[in-house]
Amino acid sequence: MQDLIEGVARFRRNVFPAKAELFARLATQHSPHALFIGCSDARVVPELITGTEPGDLFVVRTAGNLVPAYAPGADGVAASIEYAVAALGVRDIVVCGHSACGAMTALAQGHDLSGAPAVADWLRLADASVARTATGGDVPALVRQNVRAQLANLATHPSVARALAEDRLTLHGWVYDIPTGRVDDLTAA
Repeated sequence: MQDLIEGVARFRRNVFPAKAELFARLATQHSPHALFIGCSDARVVPELITGTEPGDLFVVRTAGNLVPAYAPGADGVAASIEYAVAALGVRDIVVCGHSACGAMTALAQGHDLSGAPAVADWLRLADASVARTATGGDVPALVRQNVRAQLANLATHPSVARALAEDRLTLHGWVYDIPTGRVDDLTAA
């Protein structure tokens, strides 16, 4: 915890003063241009990977960068997607998977998740990705297939479907390679 406290002190001393004008503007204005849906993995830092400033991205992070298909009811991921698209008017949504993903590794290698039932339940959202990945144990292939599946799930959300139909939104599927810093765009034409 001490490292976090010291980090806040460094932020206030070194970072904040250099960006005081940006933060003053952000205090009254919130207009990110993209929704970035990534993994909760601490090694995947959307703003660092994309070279963006505070306020540029609306970020949702979930284990395995999973996006449940739309269903009525309370759902934090769905609410965040709807807010980003309908209220903030983001023009792009990126679903970003990554190398060495613990969630995809657990699924690809059939790890026993009985000691983590909430994790096991959540990762069932990737069952279709596992079923579509030809070779068992192939984590990179599963990561890529999972990104594609989450893009399909995104399109089931009413706000996303409406924005796509009105040509106000573009979906992007990325895979970030941690050791090289490379980002592959799975949706590039």
